[in-house]
Amino acid sequence: DFSGQKRQTSKTAESAKVVIPATFFLMFCIIVLGFGSYIQAGLVMILIPFGLIGAAWGHVVHGIAINMLSIFGILALAGIIVNDSIVLINRFNRYVKEGMPIRQAIYEAGLARFRAIFLTSVTTILGLAPLILEKSRQAQFLIPMAISVAYGLLFATVIILLLTPVLLDLIYRRDWIRKKVFDNVPYTD
Repeated sequence: DFSGQKRQTSKTAESAKVVIPATFFLMFCIIVLGFGSYIQAGLVMILIPFGLIGAAWGHVVHGIAINMLSIFGILALAGIIVNDSIVLINRFNRYVKEGMPIRQAIYEAGLARFRAIFLTSVTTILGLAPLILEKSRQAQFLIPMAISVAYGLLFATVIILLLTPVLLDLIYRRDWIRKKVFDNVPYTD
């Protein structure tokens, strides 16, 4: 019955209005606890919308409307983006704690984690490709979710590898500017 399916979709959408924000809030809190920094946790969360852009473009390319399964794929995508970002920022933090200058720590963290982030993304995208290209009726149910993850990850990986180092540099330059103005501290780079 179409009304039963529509009712179930509406019920899921209503519960998602509560569950999704709560999920993102919990993710943010856990990242703050892990990093001990609201700014770095915010940086990780800022990267999630870039995955949404990629997911939307993927749906446009395939001519498939975004539906509830696409949203579930976007939630999975958000977890992957957060994981990749954490890996990069965690390495950066480790280098800074070891006494490495900020810019060198950003550069070295990018080099050290590039392969892990890139290979994880490529293998995930390639693993989802057969499902996305599948024409059978059974696969049509899962294709929107696979499109969200694959295209979102494709776009977000580039953003993570390029934008995260830039944002880290801007964050620490801001701190340097504040210290320079108030304490006359030179930028150590």
